[in-house]
Amino acid sequence: MFLDKILSHGKKERYVIEDIKRHIELLCTACDTFITSLEKQDRNLMWEVVELEREADSVRREVISHIYEGAFLPYLRPDLCKFVEIVDEVFDLLKETAFYCVENDIPEPLRDESIRVALLNFRMCDMLLISFDAMLKGEDLREKTLAVRIFEKKIDDIKLNLVKEVAQVPIENFWAGKALSDFLTNLTMISDIIEDASDHLQIINVSTR
Repeated sequence: MFLDKILSHGKKERYVIEDIKRHIELLCTACDTFITSLEKQDRNLMWEVVELEREADSVRREVISHIYEGAFLPYLRPDLCKFVEIVDEVFDLLKETAFYCVENDIPEPLRDESIRVALLNFRMCDMLLISFDAMLKGEDLREKTLAVRIFEKKIDDIKLNLVKEVAQVPIENFWAGKALSDFLTNLTMISDIIEDASDHLQIINVSTR
């Protein structure tokens, strides 16, 4: 099993695994907080999402530091670093999306669909965490990877509706329109990056068998 292989090497490996799991857990918390803040239109909760990203960035640095100090066999280090960096990209997009909500109200015609996308993003993050735990137990990840892709496809379908809806929203000026466009792009792109993280986890899982 993957866990037996890596933890037999020492404390650094255990620290890395614990921190990677913590990194994903923070992402789940951030996505969940984002949903609640959208539903309640609570700007203070949006700032919590930003703070969670900062905490996660600290965890990411710890992971990378331990890996560069010699944790894991050399062939595994690049893939583990890459996985953590991909998850960090999700945090970056989520933070940018939260900043929009701090400064602006989401137009009413777009709120429900935006919340649906945020909920699916959270479910994908949760599945990523489940997949990570399954990998540590030596389980096959194909069904879980497929579930992530199904969620991502649902978001793609919602994105088409959002594009139609946003065309009907009155826009004050160019910059307001650009900000709204960036918000929707980031919100729907989060799922693409989570899918990349899921695929990379599958690569790590296969490479350790």
